[in-house]
Amino acid sequence: MVSAFAEVIHLKNGDVICADQVKETGDKVIYEIGDNSFTIPKSRVQSIETGLAPAHSVPNVADLPTLTPDSHISGEEQLLDKVVRDNQVDRGTLAAVESRGNPNEIALAYYIAARSEFQNGKYNDARRDFETGLRSNPENPTLLNYYAALLVRTGNALDAIPYAEKATRIAPDSADAFAVLGYAQFAANRARDAIQSWNKSLALRPDASIQHMLARAEREISAENNFSEHESGHFVLHYEGKQSSEVFRGQLMDVLESHYQDLRRQFGMEPRSAVQVILYTNQAFFDVTRAPTWTGALNDGKLRIPVDGLTSVTPELARVLRHEVTHSFVNQLTMGRCPTWLNEGVAQVMEPRAVGANVTRLAQLFKLEREIPLNQLESSFISFNTIEAALAYDESLATTEYIRDRYGMSDLVRILQRIGQGESAEAAMRSTIHCDYRQLEDEVRTNLVRQAGN
Repeated sequence: MVSAFAEVIHLKNGDVICADQVKETGDKVIYEIGDNSFTIPKSRVQSIETGLAPAHSVPNVADLPTLTPDSHISGEEQLLDKVVRDNQVDRGTLAAVESRGNPNEIALAYYIAARSEFQNGKYNDARRDFETGLRSNPENPTLLNYYAALLVRTGNALDAIPYAEKATRIAPDSADAFAVLGYAQFAANRARDAIQSWNKSLALRPDASIQHMLARAEREISAENNFSEHESGHFVLHYEGKQSSEVFRGQLMDVLESHYQDLRRQFGMEPRSAVQVILYTNQAFFDVTRAPTWTGALNDGKLRIPVDGLTSVTPELARVLRHEVTHSFVNQLTMGRCPTWLNEGVAQVMEPRAVGANVTRLAQLFKLEREIPLNQLESSFISFNTIEAALAYDESLATTEYIRDRYGMSDLVRILQRIGQGESAEAAMRSTIHCDYRQLEDEVRTNLVRQAGN
């Protein structure tokens, strides 16, 4: 159950307070949360909004889905139950198949193994087994198709394109092949090519998800038709000249690069490809992304930033940029499998942001067990209204902040790494900090109540 807060106070330091009621009197602002009343100096307040939650980013709001092609390889029914037993790949069976030396049978067996691993999020194992299968049969369009889809999911879209293109040449009547090629092209910032591929796929077989992606690509092309491009070592900036000055863009790239270097040290890794950054007017941002109105920025594989009225990189914009770049690191580290609460929690911690003024409200909610359970915060926050979104972000921050403070940044990174290796978030936590969701929620509850002095 979510407590409804009617007004939001934006503080000058970037923090927000969600309250039931806010009153201004003289040089003070008085706000009420439940039965409690609090006062802060008006000089600390940036603005007060009615019925709104703080503007946040939405990672992967319309991200590439985990595409699972429908095509199959002839004969897989005879091997399926032998290669995969109880949802686990039987390596003994694979060794036995290899010993017989039949290339087509070897390719089929490793395809079955890799497909199972891919669908279970074990991307490293899947890549190894797809590659073994392709060495035995490099012309099989189904193997090529799945391998390309895997490369897209793991941040290697440019590498995926040649395999996807080869699949379309071998199987020109395959809707799956053109669909995967379109996903690879779109993820590699080749939206025009993706539109052509998806149109070919739809001509072969109607598909609502591909139609959705096609419409998205067409909106992006329309909005960015006259954009220019500037590339640095780790970023590619897309912008319309009249939106921003050269000085502003230079500042922005310097800040992005500084954030990148620091995050690389924090996580011990970096994204495999240059991060795409797109500057929009506010209207174009919402036209392209179709994001909810409470969204302040977005990382859906590209950093999409509305910059209306900005002439320099303000402290708040710097925090937004760091938040968004963090998502790129987390998505790479977890192979795109990070639950939203942890993804958003890490991004907020890295801004840096702290629970701060919201601790009393959160402590009350947790004490009454009215928080949103973590398992309900694993998927996108996109369907939340403004008040629910504010609570979801605050809970994500409080939980991730607790993990970092109690167990250390190194354990937080290890959790992300284990998720990237195919473990669920709960399994990753059990093997790292030795608690599941329920235990973690109880620990966070105790911590918040202690901080609030309740």
